[in-house]
Amino acid sequence: MTSQAAIYRGDRTFTVETVEVPAPTAGQVQVDVAYCGICGTDLHIYLGHMDGRVGFERTIGHEMSGVISALGDGVTGLSVGDHIVVRPLDHCGDCPACRAGHEHICHNLTFIGIDSTGAFQQKWNVPAHTIHVLPKDLDLSHAALIEPLAVACHDVDRGQVKPGEDVLVIGGGPIGMLVAMAARDAGANVTISEINPSRLAHAEGIGFAVMNPKEVDVARAMHDATGGKGADVVFEVSGTQPGVDLMTAAAATRGRIVMVAIHAQKPQIDMFQFFWRELDLIGARVYRPEDYDRAMDLLARGVVDCDSFITDIQGLSDIQSAFEALTRSPNAMKSMIRIQETA
Repeated sequence: MTSQAAIYRGDRTFTVETVEVPAPTAGQVQVDVAYCGICGTDLHIYLGHMDGRVGFERTIGHEMSGVISALGDGVTGLSVGDHIVVRPLDHCGDCPACRAGHEHICHNLTFIGIDSTGAFQQKWNVPAHTIHVLPKDLDLSHAALIEPLAVACHDVDRGQVKPGEDVLVIGGGPIGMLVAMAARDAGANVTISEINPSRLAHAEGIGFAVMNPKEVDVARAMHDATGGKGADVVFEVSGTQPGVDLMTAAAATRGRIVMVAIHAQKPQIDMFQFFWRELDLIGARVYRPEDYDRAMDLLARGVVDCDSFITDIQGLSDIQSAFEALTRSPNAMKSMIRIQETA
């Protein structure tokens, strides 16, 4: 059996090639991939920042949706024709993290689509335990947002966001915007700090309070807006030093700071503020199965305006131009690749 697949070749290049696809082995399912979003990590791979990890002959991609087309031996509870998404984490089951019930941060975690073959291909074999079945009436292009939305759900859960709390999201890119939506759904009063005018307009257009740190002292404005208290929960999603400076300055006494972004270099953190105001610093990485369930619920309830969030959809043959466009445009929220039409 053959499939069309986009293969990363290094030097900012994808080639779309015909590849042989084996039948799923025991414990695997084969998926006809419908849509796959371009993640920020995918963009880092394209730019060559992860060549040592990924190499030059890998099909990447993990923000996907599709339809099961075949089952390997021993797979139960799933059927050919199921509409699904993949939670792209494969754990070892034996390390201290796995034994403690934290399989999503397994010491030997394989991130499917980065460390192994991913979803920018028509047919994809994955472990059955990664599958989440979708309601048949959920648009598959919208369903491809579940993976990044699950990240946001995990972040909000780690921050223990409560109704009525004041939340500051630093960075209004795709994950930051989804964090803001999930926090608002949890009952928080959410403000987004962002410098990109297009993203500020998008956030304001869907009802968020916004601040541009180029134009206003966000920490002072946050304290003023909350009667001198500050943000009960701060999400650092910018991956920048100014964002890290802001997260401690804007936080309330005993505020909770959730570190979402991956920083290319070790940031400088004002540790004195953690002592002085008894702040909590919380790490958040990927997601658990229940975060996927929560993300599916948010989509089903219309919490995310998928049509406005998905900036553009291009075909698999246009994947090279789609990545090139993302390096030129800072305004896209979510670019998506249509892998194939499915039933």
